[in-house]
Amino acid sequence: MDGRDTSVQALKLKKTVVMVGMMGAGKTAVGRALAAALRVPFRDSDAEIERAANMSIAEIFARDGEPFFRQKETQVIGRLLDGAPAVLSTGGGAYMREENRAMITARGVAVWLDAELPVLWNRVKHKDTRPLLRTADPYATLREIYQQRVPVYALSDLMVKSEQGKSIDAMAARVIEALKTRPDVLAED
Repeated sequence: MDGRDTSVQALKLKKTVVMVGMMGAGKTAVGRALAAALRVPFRDSDAEIERAANMSIAEIFARDGEPFFRQKETQVIGRLLDGAPAVLSTGGGAYMREENRAMITARGVAVWLDAELPVLWNRVKHKDTRPLLRTADPYATLREIYQQRVPVYALSDLMVKSEQGKSIDAMAARVIEALKTRPDVLAED
């Protein structure tokens, strides 16, 4: 025995797993660990948009506005869903658009990393890379966004609770357990 976890090795991803949820929920970090565990590519829609535009998300918001960004985001998510099964991390607002939700459910599986507001605040309060939190009261803004988005995130195909203190690998393992309930997405090889 070489020490590798054979339980994950025997699994085959059939559809792209799309990580959705609030900023700070861990979509990118958990998504990377999940992709590594399942031995599939990791994609990040925000990184793809930044690469294509040669600008940061904050710069795109400032120059072109949120509606322009959301249009580009939908195009990028569609392109990424067309590829081989992978793990795709999306920006916090991506799942709010009905067109994106329908596309993700039809061609992949949406996994909501559900984190409580205090956990999210603890993770994002010291970062200045969140254009939506560039307000006079960023906590109040985060709370308002959270209250608007949680009912929509609840429409996702699967939900995994994101907790303070859980390691990234432990969270990825939780996502794998949730995915095992969907043999159309993750099956024994």
